[in-house]
Amino acid sequence: MSKGQETKTAILDEAVGIASRVGFNALTIGQLAESTGMSKSGLFAHFKSKEALQLETLERGRERFTDVVIRPTLAAPRGIARVRALFDNWLVWETEALQGGCIFVTASTEYDDQPGPMRDALVRNQRDWAEFIETVARAAVTEGDFRTDLDVEQFAFSLQGLIYAFHHAARLLRDPRAHEHIRRGLDQLLEFARA
Repeated sequence: MSKGQETKTAILDEAVGIASRVGFNALTIGQLAESTGMSKSGLFAHFKSKEALQLETLERGRERFTDVVIRPTLAAPRGIARVRALFDNWLVWETEALQGGCIFVTASTEYDDQPGPMRDALVRNQRDWAEFIETVARAAVTEGDFRTDLDVEQFAFSLQGLIYAFHHAARLLRDPRAHEHIRRGLDQLLEFARA
């Protein structure tokens, strides 16, 4: 990676952190300049517009998500162990990787009714994530850990429901039992899916 690419990656990592805390709509070149100690004109040369900054930040978030969640999940043994790894890795992403939690959950509430490139990119990301969950669940069926008639699309939907409920309970409500609730919810979902 060149020095210029390293600099841009560092800038985007800072932008991901900001988006996690305040959302993408509040992420501006000016705010990023202040946070990084760079000039607005220097950052403008990198991004050209607020929308370009937001799109590149979302893509950098996807790269980091892949490093924190996807790759470690794929390293786990196929079957229920991989489903648990997926879940545990997502919890690390939500609670440790970013101060403000999952940027995709945050962006989902910002862009659900706003047509445009950010919504389109976010929809692609979220569809890929749902398909990944389905693939992991399908492998658990193939391995004999989950029942053969399991609707993996519904399983993915239910697991995502737990994820969104946890984000809401932990972040907005500051529920001290949010971890307990999501773990119990996962256990119930896995019990329902077991062969």
